[in-house]
Amino acid sequence: MRVTLPENGGIGAEITGLKITSVSAEQIASIKDLVYAHKLVIFREQSLSADEYLAFACKVGRPQTYFQPRYHLPSYPEIFVSANVPQDGKKVGVSGTGRYWHTDYQFFAEPLPLTMVYPQQLPRARRETYYIDMENVYRRLPDDLRKRIAHASFVHEGRWRYKIAPEDIDRALIDIFEQMGKEVPAVVHPAVIEHPVTGRKSLYASEGFTTGVVGASHEESKTLLNRLFQFIAQEQHIYTHAYRDGDILFWDNRPLLHKASTVPKGEPSVNYRIGVYDDLPFYLTQERLPERMTS
Repeated sequence: MRVTLPENGGIGAEITGLKITSVSAEQIASIKDLVYAHKLVIFREQSLSADEYLAFACKVGRPQTYFQPRYHLPSYPEIFVSANVPQDGKKVGVSGTGRYWHTDYQFFAEPLPLTMVYPQQLPRARRETYYIDMENVYRRLPDDLRKRIAHASFVHEGRWRYKIAPEDIDRALIDIFEQMGKEVPAVVHPAVIEHPVTGRKSLYASEGFTTGVVGASHEESKTLLNRLFQFIAQEQHIYTHAYRDGDILFWDNRPLLHKASTVPKGEPSVNYRIGVYDDLPFYLTQERLPERMTS
């Protein structure tokens, strides 16, 4: 196993010369250390069946079963499918997922700590995933924004990203949104979270799922969040991974936002994602101020 570390405090450790179907317990421990330290690990030149991919996920943690079954790979509920290519003439998974800044399961009380993605079919054009290191963003925040969020909590919701399903035909949009609000009600997390392993602090917000500031008016929330989102998405904060055949990406959702690239019309794209719980708290418990925005 050869490891190439990122330069100049960047993200992404690259692992080559490792067949992950036969990793040892010691190697698993090293891989998890790399993920926590460098936020993203890239495995090169892998060729796995669905069974082997899932077996590796079971070695690094506890695989998630996504709450909406239509995203599942048939016979593999732990494998989330983003694809625009049918299998055996049938639609599998959902196409065009995650093309906005977010972190997985941010709209749940227990967000998803770790994610791995294994492309099965790459488009002929470049296929990329983009990342933002929110530890770095937090360090770079202007003083006034840092003070405003120091003890704030943010509201996160998933229903606004719901993808219409075939069974939604003839249903009113208000009924669909009300159902999603019950299925995945809004949750609250601190604006600044502390990593349970490294102790480093990150800004925890995304344009995809963060919808409000606890205790603030709609106008105050919109103003503050828009400022944050504009600062977060600056080009200097973005790391781009361009996939090669055989890549598997494994990252820590606590400090990273990610976004999928678009796929040109007519280009095939199939990706298998597995979410993994490491059975650590998502963030260390912090004292929070009463339900109001700090000045």
